[in-house]
Amino acid sequence: MSTDSTPLFQSEPDFGASDIQANLRKLERRDLWVWGNAAIIILSLTAAVVTLSVSFYLKGEKTFFGLDLKIAVRALVVLVLIFTCQMIYQHLRMRKIQRALAEQQIQAEVFRRLAMFDPLTGLYNRRYAEQRLRSEIARSERRGLSMLVVLVDLNDFKQINDEHGHLAGDHVLKEFAKCLNRSTRGSDLAARWGGDEFILLLLDCEVSQLSLVLVRLEGLQVEFQGKALPITFSVGWKAYEPGDQFDELIEEADRNLYAHKAAAKAPRPPVPTPA
Repeated sequence: MSTDSTPLFQSEPDFGASDIQANLRKLERRDLWVWGNAAIIILSLTAAVVTLSVSFYLKGEKTFFGLDLKIAVRALVVLVLIFTCQMIYQHLRMRKIQRALAEQQIQAEVFRRLAMFDPLTGLYNRRYAEQRLRSEIARSERRGLSMLVVLVDLNDFKQINDEHGHLAGDHVLKEFAKCLNRSTRGSDLAARWGGDEFILLLLDCEVSQLSLVLVRLEGLQVEFQGKALPITFSVGWKAYEPGDQFDELIEEADRNLYAHKAAAKAPRPPVPTPA
């Protein structure tokens, strides 16, 4: 599913993911700083040990600032070992904290996806679609852009569930969602509105262009347990006009949807037979 062109808005909760990422970055910087200083200190202590050892063995010096040179060298070696052990302990402790934060980040990402996506179809869910629509209304109002709100409802979906079972119904929803997502551009939005109803948000799109999207959905058949299930749908849409509000767009698209559905179910007049 294409999501790279769909931005996350500040109103969308991240369940602490941003704080966790900030803490991870701080830990990484602290880790680099600590190990940089540790390397300098260890090298300095090692150089001191080497210098004292050379002085002891080559120059025959016995003392270092009034201390026995052997004792001074051993003390420096012990300091190097203690400091190294301490740094290893601190590193392991920081790695443990990083793993804990990484696990929290994964959990936050899971919760974020649950808050944004429909688990069955993989499309955005109604909650996210509402937030996105409100944001796009404000954008269209500022810039004078065109936008279409399209509601899509599957016909006779209850009949599919009754005749073939709910597994078949779920399979139909998933396959239709894939087709719906493929039929839109990356800048558009396809979301599950609820049940067997979906919503399309087509940006910079005129009503005359809507047929280009709908034609890609026509004639769809879904294979389930060796049976071909034909999928038909009804649509209702509302083109954004300056001053339109969220509720007005949804209500008008919904009225057009049910008018389309009722017209599809209306019995056709009998064809007159020639005398």
